[in-house]
Amino acid sequence: QKSKKIQIEYAGFANSDSLLGKGVTVFTRDNTQQVHFIHEGVNMWCDKAVYYEQEDFIEAYSHVIMKQGDTINMNAKYVEYSGKTQLAFASGDVVLTEPKSVLTTDTLYFDRTKQQAFYKTRGKVVRDSSGTITSQIGRYYMDSKKYQFVKDVVLVNPEYTLKTNQLDYYTENGHAYLFGPSTIVGETSTIYCERGFYDTKNDTGHFVKKSKINYENRIFEGDSMYFDRKINFASATNNIKVTDTINNSIVKGHYAEVWRAKDSVFITKRALAITVQERDSIYMHSDTIRVNGKPEHRITRAYYNAKIYKSDMSGKADSIHTDHKTGLTRLINLARFSSTDAFSTKRNPILWNVHNQMTGDTIHLISNPKTEQLDSLIVFNNAMLISKDTLGTGFNQVKGQRLIGLFKDNALYNVDIIKNAEVIYFSYDSNNELMAINKSRSGSINLKISDNQVDEIRLLNEVNGELYPESKFPENARKLRGFDWREDERPQSVDDLFKDDPPLVLPIIKGLDDYVPPEEFFDEELLQRIEDARPKDARKEDVNKAARNIPKDAVSLKYNSDLNSNGWQKIAVQIKSTKDSSPNGKKTAQIVTGTGTGDGYLNYVLNRRSKKLEWSLWLKGDGTIRISIQENGGDYTM
Repeated sequence: QKSKKIQIEYAGFANSDSLLGKGVTVFTRDNTQQVHFIHEGVNMWCDKAVYYEQEDFIEAYSHVIMKQGDTINMNAKYVEYSGKTQLAFASGDVVLTEPKSVLTTDTLYFDRTKQQAFYKTRGKVVRDSSGTITSQIGRYYMDSKKYQFVKDVVLVNPEYTLKTNQLDYYTENGHAYLFGPSTIVGETSTIYCERGFYDTKNDTGHFVKKSKINYENRIFEGDSMYFDRKINFASATNNIKVTDTINNSIVKGHYAEVWRAKDSVFITKRALAITVQERDSIYMHSDTIRVNGKPEHRITRAYYNAKIYKSDMSGKADSIHTDHKTGLTRLINLARFSSTDAFSTKRNPILWNVHNQMTGDTIHLISNPKTEQLDSLIVFNNAMLISKDTLGTGFNQVKGQRLIGLFKDNALYNVDIIKNAEVIYFSYDSNNELMAINKSRSGSINLKISDNQVDEIRLLNEVNGELYPESKFPENARKLRGFDWREDERPQSVDDLFKDDPPLVLPIIKGLDDYVPPEEFFDEELLQRIEDARPKDARKEDVNKAARNIPKDAVSLKYNSDLNSNGWQKIAVQIKSTKDSSPNGKKTAQIVTGTGTGDGYLNYVLNRRSKKLEWSLWLKGDGTIRISIQENGGDYTM
């Protein structure tokens, strides 16, 4: 449908100016009101206007107001408007107002056909509760009420500052979509991601691709993260890592929750806690791990089939709790399972140190947080220590109600068995010949250990026992009641901590669509409208007024999808040609609109390698081509 011409509603004075050309009228205001134009639902006021009748084109000067309906208002010092293209160009203190936001910039393009506004000379958008957004390039989609900000994007809010490469912002609901390296810096947290969503009204966010939250003393990372600023909560899914920068510890897993105000971390799905030490780090694994407490007094709790490993010490229990301030680690069997449970014995606390196996109802392991050295241990109730006889096939055993062990250089050197103590010990002579087997009972027993071997046994109080020759000591008497050699359960490496876990199936991350590059503002359709606005009888040297303020790089390259892979983006293409050189003159490829008089055709990509493209291009005649392409922020010109 052919557009109606611009109508002059009011002008104080009007006069023709032959110096400006045929059919050119200059309108000026009077003392009562401004010059007033209307066109297809838009009203425009200004102090002075030059109207080119043949082109249906207006130049509006001084205090220019453009109003579309009841919602869109634009103010500027100078505006050009074409009735044929319905494209407006505004410059000088430009202000675009809609019900939810105010945009200010130096230069603005307003395409009424597509209902889009565009700037590339830096702009700022102010929205009441969300603060201000600035960017080098911006675009406003009026139908969807969406702003698209590109390059050096900064959103400033009283609670935080957001910086990103590209931001899609919806004014109706305050939803913001982040593309490329992005940070959100608040008073108590810093968020990083390379793809994300943020609800500026409710202060919640969803972040994917290298997402990370820094909580001053904790760094929280994961494939997919949810964040709620109001309640200081964050959760993450898949490949999670929580680093305690003060206590030099790390927690890993595939689902986690962090409550900053409570100083609490919950993590599950292959949960692993690591206490990083200079000499030998400590690894703890279980179904679920919780870390609570202020930085100066953290407590780690591992629940359900918990395991612990370091090079010279490992253990298992239903639950393992570690107090990082005091250095106390407790191995516990919670009373929540029936004693008839087939796996109940596997949950009984057990500790291995070098060649020694220690078991009991509860085990306390004490270390020195400063020296990172083991100090002592206590085994409560049903305490038993077993070590394999290295010269034979038997087992040295000692048991009692309680066991107290002391460490030196992370190895046991002294063990006391207290109350109802029993011992079976294989005694050898200097030639490593078995002399006898000692089976005794006493009130308590003391063991001296040297080079990981029992060097001396002292039986104290109410001693009852004797030495038996091997031939006089039957096999079925060589194990104390409660004997359970569990060496096959012993973790020998960090990987062994996970060997009993079921296969891990990670959920597929959903919720954020892949990035789709937007079409150019000056696309083929708009450029064609601008070209069609040229008067039919215009001379070749005549300037197309509708095109004179188009950016120099506002040309369109429609290219093979391969060009858009691996982060490649078109920057600019310029083509000048006069004759068709394509085979048989067939236009079989997509059009390339250039700054010259002809068209070119991009046929297909012939080859694509790292930082290099080769393709065929068909032109109309002799001319020049300049193509600039950008990959990952670096410029490559061809």
